[in-house]
Amino acid sequence: MSTLQKTILKAKLPPIVPIGSLGSRGVRKGGIGRKRDYTPVQWNRYFSERRDVAVNGNKFRVYSLGDTGPLLVLLHGGGFSALTWSLFATSVTSYVECQVLAIDLRGHGDTITTNEEDLSAETMARDVGDIIRTLYGSEPPPIILIGHSMGGAIAVHTASANYIPSLIGLAVIDVVEGTALDALASMQSFLRGRPTHFKSLEHAIEWCLRSGQVRNLESAKVSMPGQIKNSETGKLATNDIDTYVPVSQGEELKTSVLSSDAIREEENEASSSDGQTAPAAEFKPPPPLTENSSQKYVWRIDLGRTEKYWSGWFQGLSNTFLSCPVPKMLLLAGIDRLDRDLTVGQMQGKFQMQVLPQCGHAVHEDVPDKVAEVLATFMVRHRFAVATSNFERTFPAC
Repeated sequence: MSTLQKTILKAKLPPIVPIGSLGSRGVRKGGIGRKRDYTPVQWNRYFSERRDVAVNGNKFRVYSLGDTGPLLVLLHGGGFSALTWSLFATSVTSYVECQVLAIDLRGHGDTITTNEEDLSAETMARDVGDIIRTLYGSEPPPIILIGHSMGGAIAVHTASANYIPSLIGLAVIDVVEGTALDALASMQSFLRGRPTHFKSLEHAIEWCLRSGQVRNLESAKVSMPGQIKNSETGKLATNDIDTYVPVSQGEELKTSVLSSDAIREEENEASSSDGQTAPAAEFKPPPPLTENSSQKYVWRIDLGRTEKYWSGWFQGLSNTFLSCPVPKMLLLAGIDRLDRDLTVGQMQGKFQMQVLPQCGHAVHEDVPDKVAEVLATFMVRHRFAVATSNFERTFPAC
């Protein structure tokens, strides 16, 4: 066992998976030592359509797939974009007859609003209702709201405010009030530890993998460009992909070399502004940008400036979730995230819960097929959707 491996195990954090040992869906395969390809990919491998929805002077970018069955409205976590749902969308629509609509929330992705700073739970919940009303009028299809982390909180607030009259189900992924509120004190520290910029899209995608933000290479290649923008053009990095010149395959991404002293040992897991587990290893950022830098990317949103809204996203979330009068599901990356109110509610059968271990905070990106199976089972069980011939129920209801 190498010094690096011993250090990682001592820190009680998951080790970096050997290069070439993960398949596109997070399944182990051979080929250790094979160089990974971090070239970004476009949205249209996973969604059939993207469009901009005009609402009250704002422009919301949405991605869709499927045209029959209930509509799954997908809300991403803080700092992410609608593209975080790419792999999940293709999986779930192959398991059951359904449609998906993934939204770039206010201040994120390719959405442009008149007030990018207002990320209050009330405003974003109202945005979701306005988008659905604009797209579907007074007769929207049966809708299941699904949200990850901050997006899960927004889904709960949207459901509670009855902004979607046709709502039939609610699912939240890896967000629990108690855990989220406890993590608030360390959020700014975590954000300051992230790179401020990346010199190429490949470097950004590699950081995403090596930092532990996402543990699935295929998902990182499509979702990471939705989180950063070109500082020269001001446009989201997704707009660069078609004309992007990849880093030479022979060029080593030297800025990402890991060493034993790059591993942080922590007794307790720190959390990001979206409640995500602290990275197993730090990414060594590229050199400072200069006037001659040909490509440079920065974060689409400065999450540190949203601090005043953090408590509003999560305060009272557990009771609000439990009071929503539709079938509910909670997906967690670990049982330790369950707080007292949810523990009591789960024992009383007020919602269905599923724990998916051995994955990070971005559960739906790390194991998209498993998350799709869980939610497909939830929909079939409640007769919201009809299973396709590709789907076999593998997870028991719990």
